[in-house]
This record gives sequence, C-alpha cells and structure tokens, in this order.
Amino acid sequence: MKDHPLHYQLIDSGDQRKLERIGGVLMIRPSSQAVWSPRHPERWPEATARFTRTAGGTGNWHLKEPFPHLWQAHFAGITWNLRQNDFGHVGIFPEQEECWQWIRHQVDRGGGARMNVLNLFGYTGGSTLAAAAAGAQVCHLDASKASVRIARENANASGLGDLPVRWIVDDANAFSRREIRRGRRYQGIILDPPSFGRGPTSEAWQIDEHLPGLLEMCRDLLADDARFVLLTCHSPGYTPQALANLLDEIVVGPKEKGEMVIESADGRPLPSGSHARWSQLTEGV
Repeated sequence: MKDHPLHYQLIDSGDQRKLERIGGVLMIRPSSQAVWSPRHPERWPEATARFTRTAGGTGNWHLKEPFPHLWQAHFAGITWNLRQNDFGHVGIFPEQEECWQWIRHQVDRGGGARMNVLNLFGYTGGSTLAAAAAGAQVCHLDASKASVRIARENANASGLGDLPVRWIVDDANAFSRREIRRGRRYQGIILDPPSFGRGPTSEAWQIDEHLPGLLEMCRDLLADDARFVLLTCHSPGYTPQALANLLDEIVVGPKEKGEMVIESADGRPLPSGSHARWSQLTEGV
C-alpha cells in the first residue's frame, strides 16, 4: 500500500530534511532531527516542491512546476484534503499513525458503551476520525476555523461524515473552563498542543506557560470511568519522559511513552515528535 502514488511515503531523510511523496507530489521539507546523511541522494533532485524555513517558523515554497492548490492522499484509512501553508505543513501527520491505531484500540476495548472523547488541538482530524470510526462520540476542537473546516472535509471525503462528532472552533483553555462548569466529562482526552498559537479571538497560547494549567483542567474533565489520555508533542524539549511526567500530575498509573516516528521506504525511522499515554487497560482493569 505504501507504494501507491496516492499514499504517503517517506523516501529518504538527512541533512535536517525529509524527502516525501504525498498524494503523488514529491517534496522536500525541513526535519530538524534528521541529523544524518541521506541514503539516496540521487532521488532528491526529482522533488517538484521544496519548503525552506525562515525566521519565526514560517517559510517559502519553491516549485519546479505548478503546484496543486488542493489535492488528496489516502493514508491510514482516511482521505486527506491537502493544501500547503506558510509553515510547511500540508495537512497530514503520518508520524501519528501508531497513535491513531492506539486510539482505535482504546475505543474498541471500551466494553460496547458509547465513549465520549475530547480532542483538543484537533487540527485536520486524524485522531478524531480514528476515535469516531471505532465507535466513540467525539468533541473535536481547534482554534482555527480553517482547520476545523478541513477536518470536516476529510471526514466527508473518507465516508465518515455521519459519525457523531461535534466540530467546535474555540480556544482550548476557554472551552475547557466552560466544559467543567457545565459538568461535562469525558472517558478519553487527546491533546497535541503546538509550541505557540492564537485562539479564534487572538488568545495567546505558549506551551511552556499554558500546558500545565490545561492539563489540570483535563484532570477535572476526566470521567470517573475514564479510559485513556494521549498527549503528543512536536516542541523541542518535550521528550517522551517529560510528557509522561506531565501526565503523572493528572492520572495515576503506568504510562507508555516513546518517540513518534516515520519509517522510510528502506526501513530507517525518522523521529518526528514524542508521545506519552495512559490507559485503564494497562492497569489490568
């Protein structure tokens, strides 16, 4: 499946870059952890799109030929509607694939009862659709109206548009405070916080300043019969152990932790973020 032109494939990595085929488009994007040398340097000139980052995290796309404004890729059971943006993203995060499988497993093992799952920083919907397709009722939240729109488009394109998902544009902190006052509780919570961001009415988000407080609210949002919490991150310094330590402050019990990786066509893994997670299943309950 990985070789199909409409799927995602990591071709090679090195020199702090990665060579990917995404929906038939071969592109080069930054990858700070790819500190080794490329194994297949002869493939890199084939790329038709290249993103270079400038100060402030944004950057520029350099194109050899006209680039599609909108195109699709089929990956992890989802049809993704892709667009390039000024941060080098196109709307798909393949390093999350193993986490999506884990989410499905938590929902599948939920005893048949409908689980309520909160996905904060839901972006283009991978975790939301993984949980909903497995049978959960999901609240998908993101501060970006455009991201929520794309997530809904992905659901519709994947034949999942009728699943029970609440699509909400809001600031994560403000929404969580209101949910606590409303008395709503969730059996599962998913967080993938960015380093920096802005809410829909320009509320500032800085991970070092705001993540601990948000996690405290997540503790209050967990139901008595909570099943899982998943915390992923791409920010420098937020190692798997650091994320596990943060989860220790809101849920008791063993945590799984590790790097999120993308495996290249020749089997070399590319570290692409960290995860930590707690599940009631790991406690033997």
